[in-house]
Amino acid sequence: MARFQTVVTAVIANRQRIDGIDLEIQEPSVSKEEEAYLKATVHASYEQMEQARTRVLELLHHLEHRLAYKKRTEIVVEMVAQLEEEGKFPQADYAFDNGVLTLELTRLIESKGKHWVSEVESSRHILWNDQWQRIDEVATELRQTHPESFRRVQVRCRNGETKEFWAFTKSGRLKRYGRKRIAMVHERADLTDKPRFLVTDALHWESGRLIETWSFRWAAEVFHEFSKQGTGLEAAQVRNEEAVKRHFRLSCLAQSILQRAPTIASTSEQFAFAKGDITFGQRCRTITREVFLSLLSFANRLFAGGYSCEQVAEALMPA
Repeated sequence: MARFQTVVTAVIANRQRIDGIDLEIQEPSVSKEEEAYLKATVHASYEQMEQARTRVLELLHHLEHRLAYKKRTEIVVEMVAQLEEEGKFPQADYAFDNGVLTLELTRLIESKGKHWVSEVESSRHILWNDQWQRIDEVATELRQTHPESFRRVQVRCRNGETKEFWAFTKSGRLKRYGRKRIAMVHERADLTDKPRFLVTDALHWESGRLIETWSFRWAAEVFHEFSKQGTGLEAAQVRNEEAVKRHFRLSCLAQSILQRAPTIASTSEQFAFAKGDITFGQRCRTITREVFLSLLSFANRLFAGGYSCEQVAEALMPA
């Protein structure tokens, strides 16, 4: 087993909170290594029954591993299907990377009456002037011949920050995906930066809404950063896959609890740097105080019931 695993993450976010709602581990593929071993150890014939039996078991294990292996795209489709079956987020649209963009995923989301936004690679072909052309070549042509087609748009991103973009938006056809809304987005007014190419099934969306929805995709990065630094996402010291999954999901729960901790901005000198804002440290301190208060209340009840110091210590920390 590889030491580092690929983790596929599903995150739900609004402007105030980010919650991890599912994490799945992608098992590493060992198909090439197994095939190389099987080819290197093959024999023309097996005279002993035990040798033949061992060989059959090796072949069956290889077949089992091939059938059990799932691509990231397959894991994402299963995640979305489960989320939609549970129906917990009826108003939420989807934003995801081009690494998991597949026809099966988009059709599943559209069948549920929802919209999706994804970034597409620059080599993607679109129908332009009745010819299939690479989308980056079309963007280059537009910048050179019609730079005025990139309109200035102000977008309020997920974190509340308002940013300016210059975008060209048009409904067009993508190979395999059919008619979609396509946006070519620059962050500089002179259009000298590398453009981002976005696509959505929502043909009625303007560039502002498309970019705003895409900005929620980065909530997953914020979730990972927060979880790794604050709730021990990578601190698992367990041996099997199920234990790792439980650790990951408890880390998600811990993050949700921290975000919802009923904290008020501290005015003490210790947190003066926060300038009245509620910090992560203050939320942890509030939860720690609640736990410590529960511990003191439990000890107080024991003392009131006539327990000795030794008995209270035994109750709190059994030998």
